[in-house]
Amino acid sequence: MSLILRLVQGPGSAGHIFQPGINLTALGELLVPTESLEYNWRLVLVKWRARIAGDRREMDVSQVILQKLKELGLDQRALADAAEVTESYISQLLSRKKLPPAPDRTDIYEKIGKFLKLPAGTLAGLADLQRKQELKKKIQSPSPLYGEVRELLLEKCKRDKRRQVRAIFEKEPFGELERLITQKLLDVVKTMAREELGRESWLRIVARESGRSYRQTRVDVLEFLETDVFNITPESCAAFLNPMIVSWNIDLASFGLEIMLNRRIAPAHLKRFEFVEAPVDSVDDGPGLKEFLKDSSLSGEVTPEEIEFLRQLRFKDGRQPTALYYYRELQNLRDPVHFRIK
Repeated sequence: MSLILRLVQGPGSAGHIFQPGINLTALGELLVPTESLEYNWRLVLVKWRARIAGDRREMDVSQVILQKLKELGLDQRALADAAEVTESYISQLLSRKKLPPAPDRTDIYEKIGKFLKLPAGTLAGLADLQRKQELKKKIQSPSPLYGEVRELLLEKCKRDKRRQVRAIFEKEPFGELERLITQKLLDVVKTMAREELGRESWLRIVARESGRSYRQTRVDVLEFLETDVFNITPESCAAFLNPMIVSWNIDLASFGLEIMLNRRIAPAHLKRFEFVEAPVDSVDDGPGLKEFLKDSSLSGEVTPEEIEFLRQLRFKDGRQPTALYYYRELQNLRDPVHFRIK
């Protein structure tokens, strides 16, 4: 059967696919937001070809890669070399033992795409769609940390606080304090790993500190960036948290957290986090908000709740928003199209 495709001009515009004898589902579920119309419609065609062929499983990253390897007569070892990862990692990705990594946390799709001569963004778009589908299926059910993970975190805790923190962890398994500390340690290390992923010299230092090869360390980084507080593993700790974090300390009264990082790996070896309550009355309205509130043509019938929302907006680098900015922000707040209903 042949497919007839009609495109409407403009990124993200609606188009139609017709095929005799087939009752089409909503086209929207097949599209991935992208500025590349060529890629968007290529993806639609790929997915429809899979359905027409009777494959009930959606076309995914693994299928596309395997198909291109077969077409080009290439093997997984060559693909691993091109992506600068281990052959084991590629094998697990293609056998679906691993979920494709998030596109914004890795450069692997760009490397593989170039090697397999795929249109730019193809694999990243498929990975994003696949991850969203998996997320819908996943039921979040927090469970206690692996025993090895908890022990490593406690070993890194300052000695004079260790017994007290351990008692809290054991009394409330995966409670608020344990999640807070674990999440913050993960955030610090993941931020550094994400920033340094493209720097080979940094990866080699981490590899030396953790006793692993450069290529294995690169794979470990990609996997670590997928880790969250609910699924952190002992392997992730051994590869990154252990060599990167020297120690941490917490003030149990204010929940101020201090993290000491390995000087050989981290440019800034000391991180401090404070949790301070600020009274609402101390918030300065600023000239833009004051002008907005005085101008009835802009503020109109703004409610106290809306004013409170606008007052809580924060801006970095000393930027001062104008009255027009607050007007547009108010319209965004009032427009139901910008919010999802649970």
